[in-house]
Amino acid sequence: MNTIGSRIKKFREEKGIKQEYMAHELEISQSNYGRLEKDDSRLTVPKLQKIAEVLNISISILFGEKAANVLYENNGSNVQTGTLIQNYEKDHIESLKNEIAFLRKMLEEKNKNESRHTKSFRVPCKSRWKNSG
Repeated sequence: MNTIGSRIKKFREEKGIKQEYMAHELEISQSNYGRLEKDDSRLTVPKLQKIAEVLNISISILFGEKAANVLYENNGSNVQTGTLIQNYEKDHIESLKNEIAFLRKMLEEKNKNESRHTKSFRVPCKSRWKNSG
C-alpha cells in the first residue's frame, strides 16, 4: 500500500494544487510526478522535503504523525526555512536521554562483572612450570 504517496495526493488535492505544478517545482515531468504518488518507493528525502515545502506541511505529517502543538519559527526569509518544534518531540528526546543513561549504566556494570570474572580465572605462573634451563 502506498501510504506516503496517497497522503501527498490527499494534501495536494485539498490545497487545489495540480500534478503539473508539483512536477514543475520538483523539476521532473508530470508523468514522473504521478508515478511518485503511486509508488512511494521512488521518493527520496530531497523530493519529500521539496513536496512538504510546496504543500506547506511538515514531512512528519506525510509519515502519518499528528501535527498537534506545532510551533513553526520563520527566520524571516522569503523561503520558509523554519524549525519545527513539537512538544512530543521534546518528550521523546528526554526519554531517549533516559534510555541512553540506563544503557550506559548497564554497560558499566557488565564491564565491571567481566573484569572481575576474568581476574578470578587467571592461572598464576608457578616456578615448577618454567623451564629450568
